[in-house]
Amino acid sequence: MRAVRPTARARLALLHTGLVLAAGVLLTALTYLLMLRGRQHQETRLERTPPGGSGPGPAPDRELAELTELARSAAQAEFLTQAAIALAVVTALAAVLGWLVAGRVLRPIRTIAATAQRLSAENISERVPVTAPADELATLAGTINGMLDRIQQGIAERDRVLAAQRMFTASAAHELRTPLATVRTAIDVTLDGRPSTAELLAMAGDVRTAIEHGQATLDGLLMLARSQAGTPEARPADLAEVAAGALEAAAGPAAAGGLAVRAELRPAPVTGEPSLLERLAGNLVDNAVRYNLAGGRVAVATGTEADASRVFLRVTNTGPRVRAAEADRLLEPFVRGEADRTRADGGAGLGLSIVRAIAAAHHGTVVLTARPAGGLDITVRFPARPPEAPTG
Repeated sequence: MRAVRPTARARLALLHTGLVLAAGVLLTALTYLLMLRGRQHQETRLERTPPGGSGPGPAPDRELAELTELARSAAQAEFLTQAAIALAVVTALAAVLGWLVAGRVLRPIRTIAATAQRLSAENISERVPVTAPADELATLAGTINGMLDRIQQGIAERDRVLAAQRMFTASAAHELRTPLATVRTAIDVTLDGRPSTAELLAMAGDVRTAIEHGQATLDGLLMLARSQAGTPEARPADLAEVAAGALEAAAGPAAAGGLAVRAELRPAPVTGEPSLLERLAGNLVDNAVRYNLAGGRVAVATGTEADASRVFLRVTNTGPRVRAAEADRLLEPFVRGEADRTRADGGAGLGLSIVRAIAAAHHGTVVLTARPAGGLDITVRFPARPPEAPTG
């Protein structure tokens, strides 16, 4: 049978009672010893003093000695009896006071334990009350509350991440299901009867467009995953050269739209994976050209900031007005602007999210601002590549 372990309150009360009992016994023993020593000293003086008080004389007679011994024994017995009674009373009072004091001292700990028992993954908002004075128990309560705050923040962050992942998965499934549904509809409608050559060609065009859309979505998802995986091959690069390549690739669509392109490319040395940086610049320039007005403008600038610690790539364009509240959401996957939703050549909504992922993989930041006159102003900043040490 398992022995019953006394509670902390009982152990504290027993400890307090034991200390008081030990102190009482020690005090009684010292008092008794001092009393015996005093009596022995007094008897020695009596033995050395004659009845007339003139010097040493004969010892007291037997009767007086016996009376003296009886009186001393009675006094000692009375003292021990009274001391035992007093010690018992004090010990009992110490036990009661020890029990009450232990309960009061342990009350904050019981409160902490009760609060911890009420907490759960669904209810973690309750906190341990911190009372004055600012002693060790108050410090313990504050430490537990701080730990609960961190746990609650972690749970909230976990829920936010899980919600974002669920939204991303649902959006990706929708984007991939849409072209499949388009293909199936085109085939079912065309083959419902005896289609002509023109109808088959039209169906083939619709199927091709849907497949290209699905392929673009898959490519974007793969690039997004690659960007979020980090930069396995970091090599020296220059944002000015990367931006120049992106402008050259977009020269045809820009000319077709009658856009005025202005480039101000100053050296912006970075360390990163060139293919990812090229995709970042390409997405920014492609968006600036695609979502623009006829005869609008595109401006691309690179350079090093004043403190030489960071470099930047800035792309601005004219275009439809974007609400300020909508601008930040454009960096999320599968989020499109109002203009993108109404365009036949609208993308999958992954371009700017890929830009943000690539920037984060290179320890950079993306700042997107809606221009009051229309269009966007996007600036990407990276840590500058340290200058190379001179050789020789």
